[in-house]
Amino acid sequence: MAAFQPASTKKRLYRHTRRQRGAVNILVAVLLLAMCGVLGLAIDSGLGYMVRARLDAATDGAVIAAGQAVTRGNNQSEQIANAKAAASAFFDANFPVGFLGSTVTAGTPSIVFDQGTVTIDMSASAKLPVTFAQTMGFNLLNISAASQAIRKTLDMAFVVDTTGSMNTSGVPAAVRANAINFLNNFDVTNDRVALMHFAYGTQIDVPFNGNTRGFDRTAMATAINKYAFSGSTNSAEGLWHARDQLNNAITQPSSLRVIVFFSDGSPNSFASMFDTTATACNNTAGTVVTDDNGKLGGALYRIDQLSQAVASPCYNGNAASLIKTLPQWYNAHDKNDQTFPIWPVSSPRPVTNGNVTGTNVNNISRNLLEAIAAKARSEGIYVFTLGLGDLLLTKQGAGDTEYGQDVLKCIANTPDSLSRCYNPKQPVGVYCHAATAADLKPCFSQLASQILRISK
Repeated sequence: MAAFQPASTKKRLYRHTRRQRGAVNILVAVLLLAMCGVLGLAIDSGLGYMVRARLDAATDGAVIAAGQAVTRGNNQSEQIANAKAAASAFFDANFPVGFLGSTVTAGTPSIVFDQGTVTIDMSASAKLPVTFAQTMGFNLLNISAASQAIRKTLDMAFVVDTTGSMNTSGVPAAVRANAINFLNNFDVTNDRVALMHFAYGTQIDVPFNGNTRGFDRTAMATAINKYAFSGSTNSAEGLWHARDQLNNAITQPSSLRVIVFFSDGSPNSFASMFDTTATACNNTAGTVVTDDNGKLGGALYRIDQLSQAVASPCYNGNAASLIKTLPQWYNAHDKNDQTFPIWPVSSPRPVTNGNVTGTNVNNISRNLLEAIAAKARSEGIYVFTLGLGDLLLTKQGAGDTEYGQDVLKCIANTPDSLSRCYNPKQPVGVYCHAATAADLKPCFSQLASQILRISK
C-alpha cells in the first residue's frame, strides 16, 4: 500500500526541491565563470609564454651578434656603434613587429670595456593585450627579458706558411687577401695578436706589444702584402715562435690563448745548433732540409732569413758531410734547451741515432711539430689549423706513409685525428681543409667563428 502524504507536506517538498535546483544553477554559473576565467588565463598565459620565449631568444641573439660586431672598428667608439647596430638589427629580425599582437620596446645595448673583457647587456619589454583574462581584471600582460654576453680577452699568434709550394698560380694573392681579412674578425683595441711567417726559418712580422692591449692591423696587412713564397717547410720553427710569443712576450696572459697555423704541406725540415766539420760554424743555428719524399736536401739554411743559405764556410752543398751528428735535443734557440728530444725516440716516428739521413731529418721535423703543439696545449693554448691544397691528401715523407692533413689534425687535437694524437683533456682545436685557393675564405671564416665562439 502506498504511503499517504498530506498535501501540505507535498508543497513543502516541492518548494525545497525548487530551492535546491536554484542553488545548483547558481553554483554551476559561478563554476562556469571561474572555469572560463581559468581557461582564459591559461590561453593568455600561453600566449605570454610564447612572447617571452621569443623575447628571450631575440635579446640572446642580439648580444651575441653585438659580441661579434664589437671586433669591427678602429677605436672603441666605432666598435660600440657597430655592436649596437648589430644588436638592433638582430633583435628586429628575430622579434617581428606585432608578434602575437604584442608591442615591444627594445632597450639600448650597454657595451662596457674593462681590461680587454667586453660585457654586453641588453633588455627588452613587451605588452600583450589579453582577452579572456579580462574577466579577472587583467587588460595587459607585461613581459620582460634581459641577456648578457661576455667576450673574453684573447691572445692569438697567427702563423703563415710562405714556402715555395705556395708559389703557384693565384695562391699567393688568395693567401694575402684572406689572411688580411681573417684579422678583421678581431678587436684591434682589446685582442692581442702576433703575426709571423715561416719557410726555412721564421720571421716575426709583428710581435705582441708586451701586455699592451690591441694590435696593429694595418702593420700586419702591410707585412702580409709583402710576403714572398719560397723555401722549405720548417713548420716546427713557426709553431715554436708562436708558443714563445704567447708564453714569454706576454706576462699577463688573456683568458683565451690561441695559435692559428696555416700551411699547405707536411713538415720536411728542422732547425738546431749543429756541431759541424767547420769549426767556425759550431753552435750556429741552421735548418737542415729534405724534400717532400724524405730525401736529404743540400745545405744548412739560416733560420732568420727565410731562403738564404748560411754563408761560407758554414754553407756546404752536402749537409750530411758538414754536420757531424744531429743534436739529441731541439736547441735552435738555446744550446742547453732540453725540452724537446730529437733522438733517441721511438714514437710517433722512430729516430734511433744521430745520423744525418733524409729519413731521420724528415721524421724529426714531424715529431718536433707535434711535440711543440702538445706542449702548447698542455699549457692551455688552443691550436687551430688550416690546410691548403691536394698535397695534404697525398702520402708524403720518408717512406710515403702518412698524409699531411693527419699532422695538422694532430697538432690541433681534433676528435677525428689519429687515435695516438687525440687528447680530450687538452684544448680541442679545429682543422679546416681548403681544397683550392677559393676555399680559403670559408675556412678562415670557420676558424674565426670558432675562436669567437669559445671567447664568449
